[in-house]
Amino acid sequence: MASTIIAAALTITINESITLGGTQYGGTKTLEIASIKEVFKRIVRCVDDTDCTIATFQTATNTADNAIDLENVRYIRVTNLDDTNPMNLSLQVAGGEDGAANMSATHLVGAGQSFIMHTVHDGIAVSDANATLVDALTDLESLLVDPLSEDIDVEVLIASV
Repeated sequence: MASTIIAAALTITINESITLGGTQYGGTKTLEIASIKEVFKRIVRCVDDTDCTIATFQTATNTADNAIDLENVRYIRVTNLDDTNPMNLSLQVAGGEDGAANMSATHLVGAGQSFIMHTVHDGIAVSDANATLVDALTDLESLLVDPLSEDIDVEVLIASV
């Protein structure tokens, strides 16, 4: 049976609006990503004091339950839907070619805020050796949320070709 899904373009628009002293400093930026064939979208309840895996990326989708093919990902948005509480978003990084996470970087996402990322395959690196640019990029293995002090809802949207 052939798929009836036809690839479509994903349009992402970021609109900033601020006027200071009568001058507009905001702007609108639009990006179109062609040939999107898969969308993974869910809202997840993350429970206080428990790490919550919201997405897993692998080179083959049959290697882990609900894995997303990391080579095909073109857009990720993670939004903290809570109106009061922040969350920690942990980017679990596979430092080697075996696909297992052995490094992480954590980003604080405030109430109502979003984190956006585009490249998963060979798109991230972390190092504690020094404060220089790391250009040996590796794969993102998964996204984990630490809801800190309260239960929170998190929305994740991932678009792939």
